[in-house]
Amino acid sequence: MTEKRVGQRTIALAHPPSVISFANIGGRFEGEGPLGGYFDETNDDSFFGEKTWEKAESAMQKKVLQRALDQAGLKPKDLDYIFAGDLLNQCIGSSFGLRDFGIPFYGLYGACSTMGESLSLAAMMIDGGFASKCAAMTSSHFCTAERQYRTPLEYGGQRTPTAQWTVTGAGAVVLAREGDGPYVTHATVGKIVDKGIQDANNMGAAMAPAAYDTIQAHFRDTGRRPSDYDLIVTGDLGSLGKEILLDLFHRDGIEFKNLEDCGVLIYDAQTQDVHCGGSGCGCSAAVLTGYLLNGMREGKWKNLLFCGTGALLSPTSSMQGESVPGICHAVAISTQKGG
Repeated sequence: MTEKRVGQRTIALAHPPSVISFANIGGRFEGEGPLGGYFDETNDDSFFGEKTWEKAESAMQKKVLQRALDQAGLKPKDLDYIFAGDLLNQCIGSSFGLRDFGIPFYGLYGACSTMGESLSLAAMMIDGGFASKCAAMTSSHFCTAERQYRTPLEYGGQRTPTAQWTVTGAGAVVLAREGDGPYVTHATVGKIVDKGIQDANNMGAAMAPAAYDTIQAHFRDTGRRPSDYDLIVTGDLGSLGKEILLDLFHRDGIEFKNLEDCGVLIYDAQTQDVHCGGSGCGCSAAVLTGYLLNGMREGKWKNLLFCGTGALLSPTSSMQGESVPGICHAVAISTQKGG
């Protein structure tokens, strides 16, 4: 049996699965941002034709999976498994959105790291010989997240300078045993990292230590350096979290010239009042399945380290005065199978 474990926390996939299709969808505000041209579809209606915002989020998941299947020329029965999750209680955005497809389903909760989590698990399932094709996907919606995690929109609560704007968006990737790439080559599994941050409006500070921990582990396990990647992208640290992450590595004598954050990329901080940037499961999912994977197919980047970041809080834990633990799952994607 091929030894696939590298170091303590990294999986080196012996037969890297190929990305054979991907799709995304966003809301009006996301379409007005700098990456608006990389969405397959944007919708001016926050309800997406449904009666509630929660149903709208399920509709996004349904639409984005169907788009990804259509792009690959596949039918639902061609998928062996779906790995999906969202931010809603009991992950109803995913389960209700995907129930009509009749595909074996793994429901995941990694908060905003769910795209990294679903992608790594789908890749391992295929590499292990347990599946030939899998979908990895997630979503978020500004209005559903505000209602669940903060205050009803009608309340008109003020947002602190450290707050981020939950992306209304969804993204899906279909992986297969065979294909022309890009390929998922490595996955570094995150640990729960808790530095005692209790402010639910400061997600960047809560998640940055987890990103630091996982990226460190990836380099330690693989022997790679930042320069081995054309681009290293965190999920949704936002401008403050990104600054904290860079400072943590600076203390180690490591400087990054190729670090970006999906939460910084998706909105224009000058013209869109999002404070510290974007957040939500759909943030990194939409950027990955639009800007990043299209860029790899166009030859802009050959090697990408995608680091989904998540804040593992709930409304109950926040009300009870708990801290906000963070997590980060890193996935290496390359245009070459041996990348």
